[in-house]
Amino acid sequence: MQTNLRGRDLIGDLDFSREEVETVLDVAWDLKRKRALGEPHPYLRDKVLAMLFFFSSTRTRGSFEAGIAQLGGHGAFIESTTTQIAHGDTAKEIGEIYGRYFDGIAIRHCDWKLGNQYLNEVARYSRAPILNMQCDVYHPFQCLADLMTIMEKKGRDLRKKKIVVSWAYAASYLKPISVPQSLILQMPRFGMDVTLAYPKEFPLMPEIVQQAQDEAKKHHTSFEITHNMEEAFKDGDVIYAKSWGPLLTTSDPAEGKKLQDMYKDWITDARKMKLAKEDAIYMHPLPADRNIEVTDEVIDGPQSVVYDQAENRLHAQKAVMALTMS
Repeated sequence: MQTNLRGRDLIGDLDFSREEVETVLDVAWDLKRKRALGEPHPYLRDKVLAMLFFFSSTRTRGSFEAGIAQLGGHGAFIESTTTQIAHGDTAKEIGEIYGRYFDGIAIRHCDWKLGNQYLNEVARYSRAPILNMQCDVYHPFQCLADLMTIMEKKGRDLRKKKIVVSWAYAASYLKPISVPQSLILQMPRFGMDVTLAYPKEFPLMPEIVQQAQDEAKKHHTSFEITHNMEEAFKDGDVIYAKSWGPLLTTSDPAEGKKLQDMYKDWITDARKMKLAKEDAIYMHPLPADRNIEVTDEVIDGPQSVVYDQAENRLHAQKAVMALTMS
């Protein structure tokens, strides 16, 4: 167990070593047990977390706000539009000032080519740890909850288990690419074979893909890319299919929507799930575009673990807060 996480930032998935992630998971399971038993665990009594949102949220806000309260602290919800950020407050000033007011700063900023840069700029000037609630490059807390959920369903030894990280069609806005990028970075470190599937106009960042390939090589796992959804699903143990925008092809919403609409058949339905292993689980970070991205039959079916996955956001985030903000 690694115990040197106090004061550390978590911005990218590789900021914590594999051993440090294992520590986070051990603490998360202990906190989950304590909550189930009704045991108080106020490890962050009198600590305050700033939760700065540039991007709307359901699960992220709810789980962080509930989590810091259950740890005995307080979460200050701050929407960027209610601050002076639009009128001149720089990332340096947020880091310098909020780093003095608060014991931790959690930020959600998903604007393409801006979010991750902003988080790192705040971190440069903050004396308090910076926690990435999702940016344009990474979604580390979602990925920790995903890993926790997979281990609960498939066992802690994930070697030779196949995770399918697939694009799926969605009719709504062009979603960030941070969830699939975090998944392909983290899962090889725990022995999983990764198959990444997407239409050719929807690639991920080349440098992230290269890092994922390097992690797979280092940990002796496989990493494959295909542009065929059905091919990807074959023999999958974990099916993680969600939409993301063609941000490396175009950042124009209208052009992106045209590209997106070319692939309406990339839907997770019962027929495709039958291509995976019989005991495969279906995962999605939510919200999903029902009967467009995934059918009700699948997301509400016996293979779906989306609500356990959402719950584990709470426990994984509490673990990181307890370890970094104490």
